[in-house]
Amino acid sequence: MSSARRFIMAAASNSLSLKHSLSLWCPHSTSFSLHHQQPSSVAFRGFRRSYVSASSDFANDNREFVIVGGGNAAGYAARTFVEHGMADGRLCIVSKEAFAPYERPALTKGYLFPLDKKPARLPGFHTCVGSGGERQTPEWYKDKGIETFYQDPVMGIDIKDQTLRTNSGKLLKYGALFIATGCTASRFPDKIGGGLPGVHYIRDVADADSLISSLEKAKKVVVVGGGYIGMEVAAAAVGWKLDTTIIFPENHLLQRLFTPSLAKKYEEFYQENGVKFLKGASIKNLEAGANGRVTSVRLADGSSIEADTVVIGIGAKPAVGPFEQVGLNSTVGGIQVDGLFRTKVPGIFAVGDVAAFPLKLYDRVARVEHVDHARRSAQHCVKALLTAQTQTYDYLPYFYSRVFEYEGSPRKIWWQFFGDNVGETVEIGNFDPKIATFWIDSGKLKGVFLESGSPEEFELLPKLARFQPSVDKSKLQNASSVEEALDIARASLQQVGASV
Repeated sequence: MSSARRFIMAAASNSLSLKHSLSLWCPHSTSFSLHHQQPSSVAFRGFRRSYVSASSDFANDNREFVIVGGGNAAGYAARTFVEHGMADGRLCIVSKEAFAPYERPALTKGYLFPLDKKPARLPGFHTCVGSGGERQTPEWYKDKGIETFYQDPVMGIDIKDQTLRTNSGKLLKYGALFIATGCTASRFPDKIGGGLPGVHYIRDVADADSLISSLEKAKKVVVVGGGYIGMEVAAAAVGWKLDTTIIFPENHLLQRLFTPSLAKKYEEFYQENGVKFLKGASIKNLEAGANGRVTSVRLADGSSIEADTVVIGIGAKPAVGPFEQVGLNSTVGGIQVDGLFRTKVPGIFAVGDVAAFPLKLYDRVARVEHVDHARRSAQHCVKALLTAQTQTYDYLPYFYSRVFEYEGSPRKIWWQFFGDNVGETVEIGNFDPKIATFWIDSGKLKGVFLESGSPEEFELLPKLARFQPSVDKSKLQNASSVEEALDIARASLQQVGASV
């Protein structure tokens, strides 16, 4: 019996019944029951043991383990296979990317720095440097005996025959399949100008390179969307000294996380650096000039904003194609998995942004688009398979952003959030330089946000969110500083016996 078969039989034998509500940010959504029973055995074909380099002719042999994807989850999954001695001659990565897996958040942060301010470039941010690990260059994959196929996306799957079909026509048999395809950017329809030259979306290096080419010639930039992408791209545009406007339909920046008061602090900082806001605005279409390139953004009220470069950051969609038959979640989107990232199909797993998984801490199903989850889910899934561990994934939601970090910036912005943004809020600080927000529900601390904290202060946040200690709201409200408020929260941890 092959090692892959032994591992997957062990992992598949542990079934899991789940009942969760279906939203990360909406805790009162409806719930459902998922009875996820994996068969006690999985049929596998024989696997080759010799390593075939990525540059050699493709041989239609079986691969024990195949990862589909080229982002964070793929890179961290590969590292976990290596750590367990199960990569050499056994693992294959198939990706639509032109590069080895890399730390995707860099694309809207350091990658967009002005060219004279030391922008990030590959191979500098290949996985797993984002977590302090080794830089996994293409040579690293060769040295570890990992077969790689770049710029060849998977177009089809035959589940019965355990075979993938790539864009180039390759037929790739697998023993265990790991879907780490992430997300695709939500786009404006072509009929309203979404495909015009000068209109950009950012999901990969090619997208970022195209945007940089536009920024080099741009004068007026419009960013559509007030979320992470919008805030990070606008901050970069300030570094390029460009006329920058952010347009979004919500009432304030990052509405799914920021409170109105918190958002106001960031909006004021952006405005001080020349960024203009159009809030509560709807876009009718993007308009082109005689040369076919975008020239303006037409709003629903008939007004227009001049722009020679438009960046659309209105969210993303899980990249489930061509894996719909594996089983989707109709509420949060993505591929449904259990607490070990097993799909309903034996031997097929999904990790990272594309996975709809049980968020154990809050008793609901979620799909999290964040690098931290991509890393952790990939590691947990592979470790569970290779060691037959039965401990379910217990993720603590975590989000962060770092902007204005280029040389000459008036101030660096770096915030972190852990937990769940539910309940009442207490805001402490004046953004000069720190500000903290605490979410309290039924007397318990559920979530915490901190801007410009020290390393020690940032280390406290996940402990607070994980243990959810009871806190005295009035004490927090009367705190004279962020430091005092964090001390009050720290003391509440000690009362529940948590180590601080």
